[in-house]
Amino acid sequence: MLLDVVLIVVGVALVLFGADRLTEGASALARRMNVPEIIIGLTIVAAGTSAPELFVSLVSALKGTPDLAVGNVVGSNTMNAMLIVGCAAMVAPMTISRSTVKKDIPFSVGASVLLILLAVDSFLGRVDGIILLLGFAVFMAYTLMQAKTGSTDEVQAETSPVWKNIVYLVGGLLGLVLGSNLFVDSASSVAYALDISEGVVGLTVVAGGTSLPELATSVVAARKGQSAIAIGNVIGSNVFNILLILGLTATISPMEIEGITTIDMAVMLISVALVWMFSFTRYTVERWEGAVLVGGYLVYLCWLISSL
Repeated sequence: MLLDVVLIVVGVALVLFGADRLTEGASALARRMNVPEIIIGLTIVAAGTSAPELFVSLVSALKGTPDLAVGNVVGSNTMNAMLIVGCAAMVAPMTISRSTVKKDIPFSVGASVLLILLAVDSFLGRVDGIILLLGFAVFMAYTLMQAKTGSTDEVQAETSPVWKNIVYLVGGLLGLVLGSNLFVDSASSVAYALDISEGVVGLTVVAGGTSLPELATSVVAARKGQSAIAIGNVIGSNVFNILLILGLTATISPMEIEGITTIDMAVMLISVALVWMFSFTRYTVERWEGAVLVGGYLVYLCWLISSL
């Protein structure tokens, strides 16, 4: 048991390190190819932030533990919307742009509704995966179209050597693969040893580990007054998690869902709906609203623990 706990920590460290290196290397290569920063942020960096969830969910499904895969995404999205947005808002009130309230957050709500509808039979098959991937393609096409028509940012010059960027890219990928394997195997062992369902482990331990990049990024951004980055990071990650990660995972390896309940799915939807509702109040998430979100997450966490 102690060894498994140590391996979980090592796995989390490798996944976070891998995501950081992968994002940095890919961003530098994109700048070298004269891709605008806004496009990099919407694609490569967003994908890099969600890379831990992608690799952990994919490895979980391939290793025959689908509840870890789905629980990872559902738990991460709930944590993103309630705990991360809540903590960031408590650090500093978050100003939300009109376009985010009218476009990005509704897309996240829609993605949550779509997942609930597809998973109503407790199964995500290849057809369901393809539907999710098509939704992701629509989201990216619309987002990139808006970015190209609405941005005047100039491309920043990249001075770091190409070999260094490639090493970061490859090293980050290796870190993600190795860390994901360690994490999934060790988390599964702990679940079996404590007689805890893989769904609960996915909703809590795994989701918490893979959401660390979003938590750190959003809280630091809010503290620096960059609330657009904070909220964009969370909402973008939620859309990526459902449409891309579960879409890709289900397409490669169809999944029977047993340990994730209707309540878990409903809390995921309610969490992002609350963020959307709070955003309409003067396009700001106030400190007290952040406290409500954090409190709601703690209540949900206590319910999960009590149901063990």
